[in-house]
Amino acid sequence: MTKEDLKKKLDKIDGKGYKAYKDLEGEYEFEKFILYIDHVQGDPFASPSRIRIRVPQNIADFEFSMYNNPSRQVALEDFLIRSVFEVIKKLPSLKGTGHSGDIYIDKGGQQIIKRSAMVVNKDYVEARLSVGLPAFGRRINSSGAKRIFLEFLPQIVEKGLLKKNLNIQDIWLWVETVEDQDYLRSQLKERGLVAFVADGAILPRESGISDRPLKSGNVVPFESPNSLRVKFQLPNRGEITGMGIPEGVTLIVGGGYHGKSTLLQAIQKGVYNHIPGDGREFVITVADAVKIRAEDGRRIEKVDISPFINNLPNNIDTTRFTTENASGSTSQAANIIEAIEIGTSLLLLDEDTSATNFMIRDARMQKLIAKKEEPITPFIDRVKQLYKDKGISTILVMGGSGDYFDVADCVIKMHDYKPYDVTQEAKKIAKEFKTNRKVEGNNEPIVIKPRVPLKKGLEIKGKKIKSKDEDTIKFGYQEIELDYVEQLVDKSQTNAIGEIIRYIADKYVDEKSNIKEILEKVYQDINKKGLDVVSHFYGKHPGNLALPRLYEIAAALNRLRSFTVK
Repeated sequence: MTKEDLKKKLDKIDGKGYKAYKDLEGEYEFEKFILYIDHVQGDPFASPSRIRIRVPQNIADFEFSMYNNPSRQVALEDFLIRSVFEVIKKLPSLKGTGHSGDIYIDKGGQQIIKRSAMVVNKDYVEARLSVGLPAFGRRINSSGAKRIFLEFLPQIVEKGLLKKNLNIQDIWLWVETVEDQDYLRSQLKERGLVAFVADGAILPRESGISDRPLKSGNVVPFESPNSLRVKFQLPNRGEITGMGIPEGVTLIVGGGYHGKSTLLQAIQKGVYNHIPGDGREFVITVADAVKIRAEDGRRIEKVDISPFINNLPNNIDTTRFTTENASGSTSQAANIIEAIEIGTSLLLLDEDTSATNFMIRDARMQKLIAKKEEPITPFIDRVKQLYKDKGISTILVMGGSGDYFDVADCVIKMHDYKPYDVTQEAKKIAKEFKTNRKVEGNNEPIVIKPRVPLKKGLEIKGKKIKSKDEDTIKFGYQEIELDYVEQLVDKSQTNAIGEIIRYIADKYVDEKSNIKEILEKVYQDINKKGLDVVSHFYGKHPGNLALPRLYEIAAALNRLRSFTVK
């Protein structure tokens, strides 16, 4: 069908009940693009309709070198999403009943993440939009719909999806910055590092609810101590210098309000790439780093927390620990074991969000409460073993306990947002001022027992799975609370996690494969077929999805209250 056919259909249904919009579903050829109307909402108050705009590559004209590897492809797609978003922002408003007149593309924030909102390949460029079809009450407003389809969409294509009308320097900046970020991340382990913070990086954010860089006049650009400064040669940018955080146990210390947590927060977000101008473009962390915290009240399903907690009252089994209402210490222990189960090589902790009794028992408390009365083996007595036995490093913000000097390989002091390497000073203090605390760990190996999901906990027949916001997934009558899964950065990642739970329940939960094996199979499918493959809209508009990491998907499964394993 052509755009003329679309125009005739709109004339025919003008003023009819809203459901008559369903007649529009189909494919229409325009001069420079093909319009796919995949799903039409049944009501102006329902979720907006889903459409795709596909521009043949001989018209869009993006050369192959702009998307010839995964890094560049994700970067170009992200750039075009933001380009389309800017065009949409400038369109006249057609706001009517409910979502009527809305046009939306899933833009995301400061991070550059693989999204389903844009596809770039050798054949075409395709933007996936949500559109609220115009209405007066619950009657069709065809004149408004004509403006969207026949006037606004061609403008979006012309100004947002054709290379000739875009800033080529900005495109290359996006593409080359992301390629450099991915390259740097791939080099960390070869250099014995777990994170890198570039000289000149801007770490503070605008506010507690904004992830944009702080731009006031007193922002202190990051500057590495000489003893930790390393150099990398990047494919596009060339030489870059900054602070390399080595493998092992690293403490970040300092007074209150001097930037300890700001540095850790930048490092925990360093598992993602960032847009040019964010300030954290070259704050790069190993991709499998996991932020750990206490999480009172979460559910735990048969997790072996015995490396940290044993001999609980009433003979509770901590090798298959299950609870509907975890304490701070049991939740933190479970969070660590679950992260190791999926394959992390770096744990990130902040004492402010940790359970004190899980982190340390000082000499005085050891004297008052004998070890036989205390079921917790504190983290201080396991952190070194995690690195020696399993190669798992830790970066820990610590402002209140110098006992950790005894186990630290590197100590970074933050003062006025500037880092100083005080490792030798901390070691000297540790020798001079003995704490007299007894090490409470033992030499038993930390063994991780893979858990196998059962189908009964993931049955979804007749159940709706949808994300309510960045922190909550509605699973039938249950809600999966992800407030404390701190490395989720985008509601569209939460959308994708909901779809992935549905996907694995249908395809891969066979009561033989463990959690990690199942999630790795999903990622193999995504790498082969794209993010669309997990969507129940597969083959049409895949919804607003952004790629989550294995660790956040596992976190959602572990917090689903019906989730059961063997």
